[in-house]
Amino acid sequence: TDGASNPELDDMSRRFWWALALTVPVLVLSMGDMIGDRPLSHLLGAGKRAWLELAFATPVCLWAARPFFIRAARSVANRSLNMFTLIGLGVGVAYGYSLIASFAPQLFPAAFRGHDGAVPVYFEAASVIVTLILLGQVLELRARSQTGAAIRELLALAPVVATRVRGDGSHESVALDGVRVGDRLLVRPGEKIPVDGRVLDGTSSVDESMLSGEPIPVEKAAGDAVAAATINGTGALMMVAEKIGSETLLARIVALVAEAQRSRAPVQRLADRVAAVFVPVVIVVAMLTFVVWATVGPDPRLAHALLAAVAVLIIACPCALGLATPMSIMVATGRGARMGILFRNAEAIERLRDVNVLLIDKTGTLTEGRPRLSAIVATDGYAENEVLRCVADLERASEHPLARAIVDAAQARGIAAGPVDNFASVTGQGVTGKVGHRSVAFGNDRLMKALSVDVTNVDAARFQADGATAMYCAIDGNFAGLVAVADPIKATSAEAVSSLRAAGIRLVMLTGDSERTAHAVAEKLGIAEVVADASPQRKLERIRELKAAGLVVAMAGDGINDAPALAAADVGIAMGTGTDVAMATAAVTLVKGDLKGIVRAHRLSRATLTNIRQNLFFAFVYNGVGVPVAAGVLYPVWGLLLSPMLAAAAMSASSISVIGNALRLRSKQI
Repeated sequence: TDGASNPELDDMSRRFWWALALTVPVLVLSMGDMIGDRPLSHLLGAGKRAWLELAFATPVCLWAARPFFIRAARSVANRSLNMFTLIGLGVGVAYGYSLIASFAPQLFPAAFRGHDGAVPVYFEAASVIVTLILLGQVLELRARSQTGAAIRELLALAPVVATRVRGDGSHESVALDGVRVGDRLLVRPGEKIPVDGRVLDGTSSVDESMLSGEPIPVEKAAGDAVAAATINGTGALMMVAEKIGSETLLARIVALVAEAQRSRAPVQRLADRVAAVFVPVVIVVAMLTFVVWATVGPDPRLAHALLAAVAVLIIACPCALGLATPMSIMVATGRGARMGILFRNAEAIERLRDVNVLLIDKTGTLTEGRPRLSAIVATDGYAENEVLRCVADLERASEHPLARAIVDAAQARGIAAGPVDNFASVTGQGVTGKVGHRSVAFGNDRLMKALSVDVTNVDAARFQADGATAMYCAIDGNFAGLVAVADPIKATSAEAVSSLRAAGIRLVMLTGDSERTAHAVAEKLGIAEVVADASPQRKLERIRELKAAGLVVAMAGDGINDAPALAAADVGIAMGTGTDVAMATAAVTLVKGDLKGIVRAHRLSRATLTNIRQNLFFAFVYNGVGVPVAAGVLYPVWGLLLSPMLAAAAMSASSISVIGNALRLRSKQI
């Protein structure tokens, strides 16, 4: 949505400026006796001055404060007392008392009258309270609006038109909502990529910093994925549209962040429980304050009692308490989006801070997920291309990165695709099917054992020792050859692993790959614990074992086979370069699929929870100190009594301090 206009902010701003313009004369009139040699009461008379105060204060207390009274009435009707209950009571009592004092002063006993025999009015207190609370609301709404700035910036970056290539090769400019899946689009140098898709032809570097936060452009060539709103560099790209509208990565980022900003963190329950008890207690304290001042206070006793009770109601308003958690969460989710970290909800932010064990999938998480065929070893009686053709035909239906490497290698060698019948996937082992007239099985040694195929005459260890994945092919029940696929370790993985260990997080590699391959990769990265040959069920069981031991477990993965584990972990972390299923089940998604994103997400989580605790501390301390002072505990010793106006100013200041502290997350070094 466009953040240029916020109706609630516009309404509150309008009410604030009118309230301010009308409150200034009320203040001048009420304080006129303290200014100059000739007091206003002498010039106007006490009666006229009170009526002028009433005229200026009435629009403030009835029109400008109307939203507060509506919310206060709803809180009582719903039996859910909140900050607006206290505001409504405080302003209503101060204005209502002054109104009656103006129209019917004869109704008040001597205890309400001053030394001159007149009944004092407090229109200025009611007006100033409303104006200061409106100021607090405007600042809060403006701060909330600023937290969505990162998302609005992303939306503003999206192009409005695309260049579509017709079947005859000619070009046409079309509106973005006119682009359809399968359309061929031309992206010229310097233009924005219109939708998500894949490069068909051309090479260029693409600036993806608006999605990932990384400033270094990414090289793109035929076959590479590109995302909407990223900026093409110096080369022209021909691409095919694969995802449009709400299905694009940019649209999903906006939806995820919006959902996260609306969610509530578990720590918020503490503030909710306190507020549920706090508001009724404050009302009781205000009543007791009135009784004590009316009984033993100085003259005019009832007037002092009324002011003290109103001051208690206003200063105890839990505005800061209500803002403490939501403001930090909103700022954190916006900051995360800028860094390529998407939190599904507020609970994910809070839970990630407590993680002490991280299970990491290998392929696509620690490694690039774009493996390449490194070797084919055919046994006697079979040719390399024959083996490659059979396994490539079987793997064409798979979306696993290893399968894609084999299919790409077959295409590079000019091996044509053939039909496959009776295709079957054996979870955690491999695939089988009928290629032409021959039965073909392709997978790990467990699949070969299940089919009673002897693979001992080929040494897979030498490939696995280099971190390559070795898979076996059987044709018509006979061992036909070994296919080795190497998946390079991501350049950032070693640094990320080191940072996570330094943060006190225990790391476990959890992979379906073989022992040798898994340990080879783990050794290069310095990961001590490895669970290899792990089926999706085994991954799930391992997570349950760790959780049963009282550990807080995070799981990072990118494939369909990781989805059950991602869902079972306390915090599932999906690589944005992986499958949609993985991202749908994860609590955190890293747009670029970079493991360093986990380091940043963990730091952001810790900073956010620290920020929330600081806010809650400010709110609790403020109310803990403010309520007794407003009630008058300092009056017997130092003669200090807090006026309702100062109480309103203090209440607004507490909210501003919480907002300012939360906004510090936007610039904090992560």
